Amino acid sequence: MATTALRTCPLCEATCGLELTIEDGEVTKVRGDKDDVLSHGFICPKGANIGALHDDPDRLRTPMMRGADGELAPCSWDQAFAFIDERFKAIDAEHGRQAFAAYLGNPVAHSLSGLIYGRPMLKAIGTRNIFSASSVDQAPKQVACGLMFGTSLSISIPDIDRTDYLLILGADPLISNGSLMTAPDFRGRMKTIGERGGKVVVIDPRRSRTAEAADEHHFIRPGGDALLCFAIVNALFDEGLVTPGDHLDGLLSGVEEVEQAAQPFTPEAVAAGCGIEAETIRRIARELAAAPSAAVYGRIGTTTQPFGTVTSWLIDVINTLTGNLDRPGGVMFTKPPAGSPNTQGAAGSGRGMKIHRWATRAKGRGEVLGELPVNCLAEEIETPGEGQIRSLITIGGNPVLSTPNGDRLADALDTLDLMISIDIYRNETSRHAHVILPALSALEHSHFDLVFTVFAVRNFANYSPPVFDPPAGMLDEWEILLRLTAIASGAGAAAEIGPIDDFFALELAGRESRSETSPVFGREPAELVAAAGDRVGPERLLDIMLRCGPYGDGFGANPDGLTLAKLEASPHGVDLGPLQPRIPESLRTASGLVELAPPEIIADVPRLRAELEGAPANGNGLLLIGRRQLRSNNSWMHNVPKLVSGPEGCTVLVNPDDAARCGVADGQRAVLSSKRGSIELTAVHSEAMMLGVVSVPHGWGHDGEGTEINVASAHAGANVNLLGDSERVDEISGTAVLNGIPVELAAAG
Repeated sequence: MATTALRTCPLCEATCGLELTIEDGEVTKVRGDKDDVLSHGFICPKGANIGALHDDPDRLRTPMMRGADGELAPCSWDQAFAFIDERFKAIDAEHGRQAFAAYLGNPVAHSLSGLIYGRPMLKAIGTRNIFSASSVDQAPKQVACGLMFGTSLSISIPDIDRTDYLLILGADPLISNGSLMTAPDFRGRMKTIGERGGKVVVIDPRRSRTAEAADEHHFIRPGGDALLCFAIVNALFDEGLVTPGDHLDGLLSGVEEVEQAAQPFTPEAVAAGCGIEAETIRRIARELAAAPSAAVYGRIGTTTQPFGTVTSWLIDVINTLTGNLDRPGGVMFTKPPAGSPNTQGAAGSGRGMKIHRWATRAKGRGEVLGELPVNCLAEEIETPGEGQIRSLITIGGNPVLSTPNGDRLADALDTLDLMISIDIYRNETSRHAHVILPALSALEHSHFDLVFTVFAVRNFANYSPPVFDPPAGMLDEWEILLRLTAIASGAGAAAEIGPIDDFFALELAGRESRSETSPVFGREPAELVAAAGDRVGPERLLDIMLRCGPYGDGFGANPDGLTLAKLEASPHGVDLGPLQPRIPESLRTASGLVELAPPEIIADVPRLRAELEGAPANGNGLLLIGRRQLRSNNSWMHNVPKLVSGPEGCTVLVNPDDAARCGVADGQRAVLSSKRGSIELTAVHSEAMMLGVVSVPHGWGHDGEGTEINVASAHAGANVNLLGDSERVDEISGTAVLNGIPVELAAAG
């Protein structure tokens, strides 16, 4: 007999609602949930194949441990944790806590358990050596917004459902469905902009799927986004178009400093450097200022480049100067149901965000967001001396494929005294581990989007219970993390995790009861925990967060408010309404103002001025950029047959004129080389590529020994990050430069 289960898709940022048909314990059909409050029935190929991911025969279902023969073999959970405990104690005794490190992959952002229990585990370990996918992704945007608005999660979200003019830089949201902008069915949302008489303009070195659907597209030289944005700012001041709006009167600091910093970057001065004509830049500036409402949005193409933080900052400077910050149709701040740093504590001011509080030993790269740049991980393992990393835990990440110089990192991993991977696959990174601890499939645990409700284009809440019971003997991710917390705390491998979980619940309730702005201020933490009923694990903590959040019932203070029980009774989700103006109450800067000219960013502007001298020489005149793919969000999705079927996924797109100059025919195998390395892949001629630019997608290169991902290995592709250089970073955030890499193209052989 067939049954139906509703589920929020956890495979990308769009958070689409899925309707699953279950027969004899298997998913036989996946459709979009037409009643989902955010996605309204939209679905992409990733969500449609969530059942295949669940059933993947290569997915790990038992722990693996490296034996005396050096091979990974199945073991029991108790054996795995006993081994970890023994090694942990030995490393701690000999080297101390700074010998430990952790890497968090981007699937952690989709994991309720990983987000709630991961940080306490890292705190128990007590190391500053925390790395994540953020420093090969969105860290510059978080740093810029943190310095401007006070917290790294105060990301300004385009109000695309009401905007009249949308300017998109370095993003392909028709393929990504939004990124730092949770927006399922972006094509449909983009279409409505045109239907109400609005306009969409795309700036990208490739005429992407989004660019093809836009009203206007302009090629830009990779890495030229900061020059373009500064020129728009210059034009706004030069033509008297700066009108922040009455709603921001008395709330802006640094307007004069921004005007002064922008003076050298006239449209005429930057035209050669960014590849866009001066008059086009001025016209775009005028259109942004004249539109009834407008939003500028930039994504990974603007962050993974040498001036990622400066570009991310300038995007919101433009939004502010044109009067589109914190207004309908402009860019706004969400009010997520479980709360966020800008909904907690005293409204309107805070401590602001600090960066570079500590640094890597070898290169002195500064901390941001409590983490160190991942492109420094290999050398921190290799470099002898006090604080040398001797142990690493990776959680849902594959940095050997997703970070520059992955071959160097792979070699470094083999020198560790202890490596633990929490992962569903034996992949290019986890193959180096001493212990692999398998997580449940996405359909075997509950789901709530703590992160992506913070980035959504509309306020909403949606909770999904597990579709299937976990296999006998399997641990949920939160149980794995609590057992590791017990080991790191000295309680040992056999410690009961229930009391630790109770402690975390009391700590969370205690923070709320001590906050004067919380609806439960002054109440007993034990009373609040007891009111959560017999829930344990992430559900108990989530219930407390929801009930104390902006829409919560306050444990009785607001009887009609939100609780986990109400979400459980609303399987299609709860619509919490469109984004609303939130400044000044959302600000958490020390001044209580929008800091338009953070000193840390202004100090990097002279480095950008050097770009005005002209484009640097690069190989045979080619610059490499990445590209998003609808069927591929992470490397582990390449092991699902339908997601790698059809035309070859990993190719280099090249303009036909460049290909002719390099002697590479359409469909021919080609070698793409940088000063760091080379890869071989199929060349595809494409008029969509800007002259002088080539494009390769990320996440491929599944040809390493020791993996057990058979479908991915049969569609190996090439690892584009082997062309990256760990020395090239955005100076403020330390984020790796993945776009604008000088390369040469030649026919293979």
